[in-house]
Amino acid sequence: MRRVKLRLAGLLVEFTDREKALAQVQEWAERGTIQPIVIFGPEGCGKTALLRQAVHVLKDAGYTVFHLYPLDRIFEADIEEPDIRKAFLDLAQRALSEDSLGRVAWAVFDFIREALKRKKRKIAVLADDVFQVIGVQNAAAYVKGLLNMIEHPLYDYENIVAIVATSEGVSRREIARHLWANLMPIWNMPKNGFQELYEKLPHPKPDYEKAWSLTGGNPRILSILYEKKWDSNTTVGELASKKRLTAFILSLNPQEREWLAEATEDPDKLFTREKLPLLDKLVDLNLIVDTLASRDPQLWVDQPPPEKDPQLGIGRHIAWQTPLHREAVKKALEEFAR
Repeated sequence: MRRVKLRLAGLLVEFTDREKALAQVQEWAERGTIQPIVIFGPEGCGKTALLRQAVHVLKDAGYTVFHLYPLDRIFEADIEEPDIRKAFLDLAQRALSEDSLGRVAWAVFDFIREALKRKKRKIAVLADDVFQVIGVQNAAAYVKGLLNMIEHPLYDYENIVAIVATSEGVSRREIARHLWANLMPIWNMPKNGFQELYEKLPHPKPDYEKAWSLTGGNPRILSILYEKKWDSNTTVGELASKKRLTAFILSLNPQEREWLAEATEDPDKLFTREKLPLLDKLVDLNLIVDTLASRDPQLWVDQPPPEKDPQLGIGRHIAWQTPLHREAVKKALEEFAR
């Protein structure tokens, strides 16, 4: 299988590891997806990279593939009919110029219908973080549209694969209210696979165990630390600023701040009824992933996280997205207490 080249800290590196995830994509290619697959996980864990590699898996399996990366302002159609491809790209270009990227996300249904009207075929749509451009309130409707495409097509097809990736905890809650999608979590990279990525970065760099303890296997955090010359204090400060954690902590009452401090030591402390409102706020800020599935590999894309890892901030039910997310909250709490 040809591996795509991706940017990591300004370097061009080959797609690394995720062997189990690629085997899952190959299985979906063979059978099709009876529901849309909605992949959710920490920001920067590699969902976009996986989708870009999945395009090649599906193309090799004979699929016509529409792939959407609206936050990167990229829309592509791998289809043999040049007029359909041109019309799709023209629409995408207009949407880009008018800053109305959500139009392309919705229009893909029309292009898929047109493609199937021309001939029966295998067709796939891969969409990365589309909920941010169509509005989280429309996430469930979008997934329902994908499901209708699979269950009630206007034109017959050989197979359909529909995969959507999101890091938005709010959108996941919206989608989970219905039985319209197969929600599958993905975690940061496993330790051995992440080391392959780490080895591709040039020196100087800390020893691998130190890099692992800072990132928890998250490629984006690895990239940021590399760009910051491994200055974790600066990186934590910037993360706290971007998440507006000082204002967030100011909005909490004393009891909630105490609960938050406890959660930096053990995130599962949030898994109680009275703390659910605080937990929801942390999910909305993309600081925490809540209600983690059991570690049954069948429920996860790629390898699940460990059952519990206090060093990385992973509990049985709840986990900090990365160790640095936890450290950013700790820093904000300390500054508030001064």
